[in-house]
Amino acid sequence: MSAPESPATPVLRVVSGSPTPEELAVVTALVAAAGSGPGGSAELPARGRWADPKWGLRGSWLTGPGAWRTSLR
Repeated sequence: MSAPESPATPVLRVVSGSPTPEELAVVTALVAAAGSGPGGSAELPARGRWADPKWGLRGSWLTGPGAWRTSLR
C-alpha cells in the first residue's frame, strides 16, 4: 500500500493569532462535522392545526348580531 498523500493546499489556515493545538483540534472537528453531510438534523414534520400553539391564543369572543360568523375563524 502507498502512504497517504498530503493535499497540495491546506484545508484550514490560521490567519492571525497563535491557537493552541487543542483549539485547532476543536475547529477541525467542527469543520469536519459540518461538512460530513446530512446526519442527525432531520426536518420536523409539519404540524397540523390541532397541534399548532397559535390556535390556543385566540382573542375574546365577540357578542352581538353576527357574532356567529366570527366563531368560525
